[in-house]
Amino acid sequence: SFIGGNMEIALAANLTASSRLGQDATGIPRFSSRNCHIALVSVKTNLPSSTLPKVMSKFLNSTLQKVLPGLLCPAMDAVLNLVNTKFTTMASEVPLGTAGTLKYVLLNPPITNESFIELDLKTILHQEEGEEVDLPTEQPSLSSLPPKRDAATQLILSANFLSAELSILQVSFNLNISNNMVGKGMSPLCFDSPQISRVLPPSQPVETEMREAKTPVVTITPDKSFVELFSTAEFWISSSDSAPESLFILDVHSNLEAEFAIAEEKLQLSFALQRAMGGLHHFSVFQELPLKGVLADIIHVAYVPSINRVLRGGVPLPDLLGITYQQANISGFEVG
Repeated sequence: SFIGGNMEIALAANLTASSRLGQDATGIPRFSSRNCHIALVSVKTNLPSSTLPKVMSKFLNSTLQKVLPGLLCPAMDAVLNLVNTKFTTMASEVPLGTAGTLKYVLLNPPITNESFIELDLKTILHQEEGEEVDLPTEQPSLSSLPPKRDAATQLILSANFLSAELSILQVSFNLNISNNMVGKGMSPLCFDSPQISRVLPPSQPVETEMREAKTPVVTITPDKSFVELFSTAEFWISSSDSAPESLFILDVHSNLEAEFAIAEEKLQLSFALQRAMGGLHHFSVFQELPLKGVLADIIHVAYVPSINRVLRGGVPLPDLLGITYQQANISGFEVG
């Protein structure tokens, strides 16, 4: 103080600033501030008013008006930077099982209005070897989207998104099945059915190789959701004194009903067999064989449970400002 000792200043001020939500070069949402303005409301000191001449009061006010923006406006930036840090976690690469990785970035600049913010996200998927998976970028029409609910955050996932996720995981769907295969919760396969026993010795072991041939296709409706799998089923016989011999290869088209759930902040999928169709691709032993029942047994008893075990890892959902999905409601193609 100019009269000796310390002078305490208590002040009240209004800070007004506008912020803009955009995206950076890497596709991450980012808030930035602009037009920061400080307005002094009151200034009080611990000195009696009689000892602080008016000229000094004006000097103090003028000085504070110049100094405060440099002191207080960075506080606004600090708050926005905390929010931006949370946005950065959204674009972190996360594992998709053991088959690849995914991350979410912005497809288009954010759209804001008085009641909500709309973010169009792009998913970047990489296979285990690092190759990026191509995804359609066309957006659904606004009329096809469910109406926005008040006081709710909605995440809308497209069928194309889920098809791409399954295309990454389909390498893990491959399965070798033997006629004495018994797993946890799995009954023996019916390879000793009358159809096969007519052409094979009872002791002849049979093995089936299930392999995914094309990208799965997901169809989502308000009532039910389905997944189409396109596989090959190659049947082999082997004995201790000869090399394995391929009997035939079936092209298999499976229609599976899909169910969705939320667990551990991930979207969980599980499948149930609706219908399986097979077409004879190549054969060396059987000329005619009613395999429909055998094929359905293989898919229902072994193949679908094996796929469901792979899917237990779930699909990581975007981390948007710490939003939790544990209490989410799922309807149609919408997670809200």
